[in-house]
Amino acid sequence: MSLDPRVTRLHLPEGELPPMEEKPALDQFETYEVFHLKQEGAAYTYVGPVHAPNEEVAFLFAKEQYSRRAACAGLWVVRTEHIQVTPYAGDGENIYEMLRAEEPAVRSEQAEPYEIFQLKKRGKAHTHMGRVTAASYQEALQQARQAFGEKGPVVNVWLVKSAHVLSSAEGDREMWLTVPEKKYREATAYKVMDKITQFKAEQK
Repeated sequence: MSLDPRVTRLHLPEGELPPMEEKPALDQFETYEVFHLKQEGAAYTYVGPVHAPNEEVAFLFAKEQYSRRAACAGLWVVRTEHIQVTPYAGDGENIYEMLRAEEPAVRSEQAEPYEIFQLKKRGKAHTHMGRVTAASYQEALQQARQAFGEKGPVVNVWLVKSAHVLSSAEGDREMWLTVPEKKYREATAYKVMDKITQFKAEQK
């Protein structure tokens, strides 16, 4: 018999073991970060997270949550764990200048593209600055420092491999077009000024 009193109190026959307790399921899905492109020629900007079981569902959730009622030309979705984050600097400071420059290591991996996002001021959103090619996150940070580090204060930097970005394709943009029976999703369909003008006329 077991010496564990929790088992002894069950009065089990000799040699019989209690059933194994199943591990509890996760109480939420993985977290993904969403970046929004307001219009062609603008930069992708961070808009917030979504929870989803996989990247495809995360993209659908992101579309519904962050582009349903706002102008949108594209979305990027990245699993949170794939984003490398630097420490935070104070407003007006430059995190690149605070980080110790490390000697580039001997390349043991093949170089690949990384997307760079910078935070200019606390309370604002991270904005996509551009792409660099590197063999590691550390090298990508050094490349970002040379390419974007002198463009004003930088409070924080996010780095993500381009391969980890799920992006809307050229052909996907039609899904943001408003069909005639759903004009209520566009602010212009409310004709607010017409209603205000009518209200003022009725008050005279």
